[in-house]
Amino acid sequence: MDKNYYEILGVNPDASQEEIKKAYYKLAHKYHPDKEGGDEKKFKEINEAYQVLSDKEKRAQYDRYGRVFEGANQGASGFDFGGFDFGGFDFGGFDFNDKGFGVDFEDILNEFFGRDFSGSKKYRSAQKGQDIQIDLEILLEETLENQKKNINILKYIVCPRCMGSGSEPGTQSKECFSCRGTGQVQKIRRTIFGTFSQSAVCPECKGEGRIPEKPCNICKGEGRIKKESTIEVDIPAGVDNNQVLRFKGQGDAGRKGKQAGDLYVRIFIKPHSLFERRGDDLYLTMPISFTQAVLGGEIEVPTIEGKKIILKIPAGTESGKIFRISGKGIPHFSRIGRGDMYVELIINTPKKLTKEQKELLEKLKKEGL
Repeated sequence: MDKNYYEILGVNPDASQEEIKKAYYKLAHKYHPDKEGGDEKKFKEINEAYQVLSDKEKRAQYDRYGRVFEGANQGASGFDFGGFDFGGFDFGGFDFNDKGFGVDFEDILNEFFGRDFSGSKKYRSAQKGQDIQIDLEILLEETLENQKKNINILKYIVCPRCMGSGSEPGTQSKECFSCRGTGQVQKIRRTIFGTFSQSAVCPECKGEGRIPEKPCNICKGEGRIKKESTIEVDIPAGVDNNQVLRFKGQGDAGRKGKQAGDLYVRIFIKPHSLFERRGDDLYLTMPISFTQAVLGGEIEVPTIEGKKIILKIPAGTESGKIFRISGKGIPHFSRIGRGDMYVELIINTPKKLTKEQKELLEKLKKEGL
């Protein structure tokens, strides 16, 4: 097993999906490359581990084989690999995991059945821009209405000089000499099964098939440059803590005008001094006096909007009684309406009493109260 995904996320092999998710969020937040002290290599490793362990089928394959065969349970002609354990399988004295023989069994499978069993993207265009993940903290009050937020991030943008072409203005691109415009080169491999020819992305043109006659002086032929950018994002009303919002095409620009990646914004809601959010409902604790509890009355209750409403207290209310105020919670994220507000009344026992108050309480005590 090349990588231990459980060790990477710091969880046990029998960890639940929720434990894996929490471990990923914690590590991704710590190592995100856009943060001070972040580690891009570690961040990619964490993402790779989470992509496998968070998927039940991929996790089952990984636990069994030590790797994930993307979409390869059924090979060519319906051949089923499910009953074979390729991890360390000994065939006629040859260990397919032994690199000393110059044999990569994964590559041999690719050649036999014409598909990529490694799960890598090497047969696809690798020019699309990377996705970007960031965290954004907002106030609880800001979840009441749609918000627009400006986010400053360092990312790849389209080169302003060549407009993404990678070529100096006024010049053209030419056919790649290495791959003759195909974007792929052939790699010859000798194995115990014979000699195989394998296609790979051309290292000269990066799969483009063409290269600039004269690379752009600014981006050096990349078609993009890294620059701090301000992006305005829309935060919908009702967004919840830890919720991730996707903004298509707002990630890194792709190489040479290719599709941009996406921006993922994870929302963190700052704790409120009065209200506790549970789903779309709000919970509030309000103190009342002993006489208010016994005799009843009215109190002013704050709302998340900042206004106050009147709550009627019935006579004989006990401490811990909860009242529901309909429609005063958080707007629902995906449907019309709002959650409710729950007010818990707590009888406030005074620590200090005046002489007159003590005398009155003594009289009430004698009356059986």
